[in-house]
Amino acid sequence: MPVEDPVAEAARRRTFAIISHPDAGKTTLTEKFLLYGGALHSEAGSVKAKGSRRSATSDWMELEQKRGISITSTVLQFPYRDHVINLLDTPGHRDFSEDTYRVLAAADAAVMVLDAAKGIEPQTLKLFEVCRERDMPLLTFINKWDRPGRDPLELLDEVEKLLNVQPTPVTWPVGIAGDFRGVIDRRSGDFTRFTRTAGGATEAGEEVVSADEAAEREGPSWQAALDELELIGAVGSDLDPEAFLAGISSPVYFGSALTNFGVRLMLDGVVDMAPSPSPRPDIDDTPRPLDAAFSGFVFKVQANMDRAHRDRLAFFRVCSGHFERGMVVTHDRTGKPFATKYAQQVFGQDRETIDDAWPGDVVGLVNAGDVRIGDTLWADEPVTFAGIPSFAPEYFSVARARDTGRFKQFRTGIAQLDEEGVVQVLRHPDTGDQAPVFAAVGPMQFEVAAHRLENEFGAAVDLSPTSYTIARRTDADSEPALRAMRGVEVLQRADGTRLALFESSFWLARVEADHPELTLERLVAEGMSS
Repeated sequence: MPVEDPVAEAARRRTFAIISHPDAGKTTLTEKFLLYGGALHSEAGSVKAKGSRRSATSDWMELEQKRGISITSTVLQFPYRDHVINLLDTPGHRDFSEDTYRVLAAADAAVMVLDAAKGIEPQTLKLFEVCRERDMPLLTFINKWDRPGRDPLELLDEVEKLLNVQPTPVTWPVGIAGDFRGVIDRRSGDFTRFTRTAGGATEAGEEVVSADEAAEREGPSWQAALDELELIGAVGSDLDPEAFLAGISSPVYFGSALTNFGVRLMLDGVVDMAPSPSPRPDIDDTPRPLDAAFSGFVFKVQANMDRAHRDRLAFFRVCSGHFERGMVVTHDRTGKPFATKYAQQVFGQDRETIDDAWPGDVVGLVNAGDVRIGDTLWADEPVTFAGIPSFAPEYFSVARARDTGRFKQFRTGIAQLDEEGVVQVLRHPDTGDQAPVFAAVGPMQFEVAAHRLENEFGAAVDLSPTSYTIARRTDADSEPALRAMRGVEVLQRADGTRLALFESSFWLARVEADHPELTLERLVAEGMSS
């Protein structure tokens, strides 16, 4: 039975995001977290969803399954050690770093998954830098230690140099990458040996071994691990909870998600170290107490998650109070009330009605048509939380419906993709929806937009790249002068924001120097998109 106290319920919550580059094992680790949380069970030698439903995976979109990468974020909730775990899965490619940024706005911490052989890959460095920009408490899981990989000290050095965060190992591997014997817990000195299970379908067998026995059984591998730990201790890379919570250091765990080695220790680390939900500051930087009346923050909108539903979900994180399904809340941006009769909890692609939720929990509102990313919801006591800034786009393509007879579906589709943030849709006052410009952080966003328009809305699209490479926010007074210049275009987003597009940073600098009276503002999150 719930405690019926928002502060006590929040203390039981751990709401965190999981990020990685493609193929680092993020989806596998996510499924193994669910296995250890009892949300999955083994069936015919593989991990299956609750009951006898399809294989559980956070990658539900058809294109994700074809490409083998995460494209959109999903929400998974499961119990573990008398706690409620809210796991927010994120896209696995830098082209979708804006979606990662939105998800992190709803998380209290993040788990960074690294491939033991690849470390931090340059093309996805920005995903991790997003965490650093937000001073997000970051735990690190060095995955695939059961396969050949790099030296562990070298990996720690790379994390420190590229992310400017101090890695502080909590567990340390015995045996080089590819010859994984077990891990030493630096806090207790315990050595845990792991035993493989068939297909990784059940929890890995764990045996705690004394130091003397470990030295006898593991020989040189044990001594090498001790020597490395002595070096780590000498340079002061020790766990510091305060530095972790401030985003200065990152506790590091070694393991193998495929074989379940080290997964339990990693999940224990989330429960033991990740912060529970705390009061969220409003736009005036005044924290909203956890036990204040209900409030929530919308961080994601997603349509067509399941062809059987064909609906639209607005995901919000509960920030304060007790959410009860059916309660009437106020949509802060419009000031309008609406009932929350159709509130659901989402488990990957699956969903079920949810009756109540507490700070840190994520709720999906079905077909709440007016709700947008960054909106605030509240009951009884008004509050406005800061919105989520859009990233500065770097790629621009003109979109046209391939079949003019499907223009209505095309227009409906681009409006939905714009609301979800799949791409930014920019319109010219003369052409409107006839030939909108899709603006993106990375080119793969165009692929997703085209795929969804054709497969979900029945509106195949032709995309024509433009020569524009950079955008600045402008205003109505500056628009005529900018439109008169060569190599410059001014388009509008659905929210009325005007963006001036330039073909090069050189030309932008020239215009800024020659016309200081014109408004040309950087977008807030520009530095994190490039």
